Amino acid sequence: MLIKTKAIVFHSLKFGDAQLIVDLFTEACGRVSFIQQISKNPKAKIKKQFFQSLTILEIEFDFRQNAKLQRLKNARIETPFSNIPFDPYKLTILLFLADFLYYSTRSEQQNEPLFRYIEASIKWLDASQGNIANFHLVFMMRLSKFIGFFPNLDNHDHNIYFDLRNACFTASAPLHPDFLHPEEAARIHTLTRMNYESMHLFKMTREQRNRCAEIILSYYRFHIPNFPELKSFHILKELFST
Repeated sequence: MLIKTKAIVFHSLKFGDAQLIVDLFTEACGRVSFIQQISKNPKAKIKKQFFQSLTILEIEFDFRQNAKLQRLKNARIETPFSNIPFDPYKLTILLFLADFLYYSTRSEQQNEPLFRYIEASIKWLDASQGNIANFHLVFMMRLSKFIGFFPNLDNHDHNIYFDLRNACFTASAPLHPDFLHPEEAARIHTLTRMNYESMHLFKMTREQRNRCAEIILSYYRFHIPNFPELKSFHILKELFST
């Protein structure tokens, strides 16, 4: 079956001398892995630079139900980045989010709202001229809405705990050890209030921001099996002194 769809590059890995294994999140089919021959001919239709992290593509492929790796027939960049490659802060955030998405959406089938959210977020980051220090926090927290475990805010109040396992606020500490004490539980509520337009209003130090990211990543580990420590996070932690 011939499929034409938008796709976002999550991960690519060199395979042999002239091939790449590429993981894409497609609008039509969800996560799909491809094996792609890369020609050194500058006139080749499909180029290696198409598969940089979070590049938005338009692709065409003949979907084979039983194949673990599909093969592209055509591809082109749907939206070239205008700013991200030239901004070290945006580029570091982008590489971290590609790493994060590779593991957080491994089991995703077709999910058009999720695709549109990721696509719109990438384009927003590329176009933004404001303070982006909290971008990754907003992105990760809001992504949980689309994959099924956004925090339940019904019982939120001051001096209340947050149950990481059950994704909810609770007046007393749960019987298991996987919860946040009230001071850090308040961070969860703050993070759910932030969006791209308002995030610059939430002032944090680097340490506070990194702690928020650590909490979100821990939260994902409770809800996604085998979610690993992300090496790219260690680089991201050094960004933004204020």
